[in-house]
Amino acid sequence: MGFRLPGIRRSSFSASQSSSKEVEVPKGYLAVYVGDKMRRFLIPVSFLNEPLFQELLSQAEEEFGFCHPMGGLTIPCKEDVFLQTAFHLNGL
Repeated sequence: MGFRLPGIRRSSFSASQSSSKEVEVPKGYLAVYVGDKMRRFLIPVSFLNEPLFQELLSQAEEEFGFCHPMGGLTIPCKEDVFLQTAFHLNGL
């Protein structure tokens, strides 16, 4: 159950999981944590070049600097805003 956007994957991960199989990130993707519940998503690295995503990265830099609490890239926005941005980027 859930949603699926081409190019973006929701990863099943929780902070208590330690198996390397569950935390692997496929080649060409980047793990990011989003929203109040810090849900983990896998995004294509091609998003990094897009101005819309770079705005989210700027917000992350302002809020966290280079110290991200989840150990990965944390995007400080609501999950629905992130999904809307990702949906738009998939359409480009």
